[in-house]
Amino acid sequence: MQRLDLRQLLQQKLSPQQIQFIKLLQIPTAELEMRIKEELEINPALEEGADQPEDQYNDSDSDDYGDSDDDYGKDDVDINDYLNDDEISGYKMQGDRGGEDEDDREMPIAVASSLTDQLMDQLGFLDLDDKQHIIGMQLIGSIDNDGYIRRDLSAISNDLAFSQNVDASEEEIEEVLHMIQTFDPAGIAARDLPECLLLQLHRRDQDETTILAERILEDAFDEFTKKHYQKIQSKFGVSEDELKKAVDIITKLNPKPGGAGAGMTRIQYIIPDFILTNNNGQLELSLNSRNAPDLRISRSYADMFDAYDKSDKKDKKLKETVTFVKQKLDAAKWFIDAIRQRQNTLLRTMESIIKYQHNFFLEGDESELRPMILKDIAEDIGMDISTVSRVANSKAVQTEFGIYPLKYFFSEGIATDSGEDASSREVKHILKEIIDGESKRKPLSDEKIEQILNEKGYNIARRTVAKYREQLNIPVARLRKEL
Repeated sequence: MQRLDLRQLLQQKLSPQQIQFIKLLQIPTAELEMRIKEELEINPALEEGADQPEDQYNDSDSDDYGDSDDDYGKDDVDINDYLNDDEISGYKMQGDRGGEDEDDREMPIAVASSLTDQLMDQLGFLDLDDKQHIIGMQLIGSIDNDGYIRRDLSAISNDLAFSQNVDASEEEIEEVLHMIQTFDPAGIAARDLPECLLLQLHRRDQDETTILAERILEDAFDEFTKKHYQKIQSKFGVSEDELKKAVDIITKLNPKPGGAGAGMTRIQYIIPDFILTNNNGQLELSLNSRNAPDLRISRSYADMFDAYDKSDKKDKKLKETVTFVKQKLDAAKWFIDAIRQRQNTLLRTMESIIKYQHNFFLEGDESELRPMILKDIAEDIGMDISTVSRVANSKAVQTEFGIYPLKYFFSEGIATDSGEDASSREVKHILKEIIDGESKRKPLSDEKIEQILNEKGYNIARRTVAKYREQLNIPVARLRKEL
């Protein structure tokens, strides 16, 4: 049996304009330039360039479109809304302090050849037959980002059989592998860390210290990773000084000869979204002048729309054209408005961060950083936390002390004996100083570091010390031990 129900629902949906703004807000300056170029390509009603003198348009007959059957006139657009809106048409997208020279300057991007290309070039210098050359290319293609071949030779043999129709035994593959392991960089194409380090040691002069280092990697690698140096001394019957020299050689080797990876290496310099200058104690903030170019509504599309008022309004094809032109004009206006809103949001967020961290921006002293969370900034500027998060996670500011990501300035508070809160970043800085000043023969445990911090007035638990130490990529005391 069917039932009829009456329900009242309250739903919140984002408009297309809001979605567009959110997407634009979370991308940094470098990606914004590409996004604007894409929009310029797909929307002919949007143009790049300075504003032009406006002409007068007669749109008094635009309501005549309402006489048609599909009632188009209800959503008709007033062309003057586009042409006479000072905030939209020809809106200046550049930063406050940017000049024409800065707008035209290309940001430097360095492009290097890939590791794969380098290895392929070296493979070409070997005197190989066709089968060995195919095996070599397969092996080079199997090298991961760290420079290792972690797949079993049997699996590579199967790949050659299925993809290249080449029947190669594991012995044949290993023969070519040993050739590739002589390539630069040293240690490339190793199957594990000990082999990688040994390949590098084999290229050194074979003196007593190097031979001892090779023996340690071959016969005492587990003890070496755990820093059980006394066991290694007893095992090989060497003095502490001899062992120290061998360990120094090993620790200076490269555990990841692949470097930036086996794919195409593309280095893009960081482009700051904000520029902060200190003018005699007065902090001045501006957006990067390349944040966006000048954008405007297309004059030709505006003329086209105005011309339709003087034409036959009963033509269906003409109505479709008017609809298309109106949609493109709407999209261009929305896009320019989203760019403007993005810039306003960025400036308001950064200005609030400067207000909270004013002393740091004046002196660059990390100990001056105040505890600050996303909620603090969101409440200050009257925006949602998610909006502040989108800004903080992808933007950077250029200061006199370097370029910092915005998320660098957000940290939790740690209670002190004075009753005030200290930034967790300040505590991390002090923790690092304590570890840097410790005796490497007898490193400090987390419990001892906790005691030192408590004596300095920071009420912090041992588990928090361990968390901060791990965030700083500092190993436990046992692994920090040196001879």
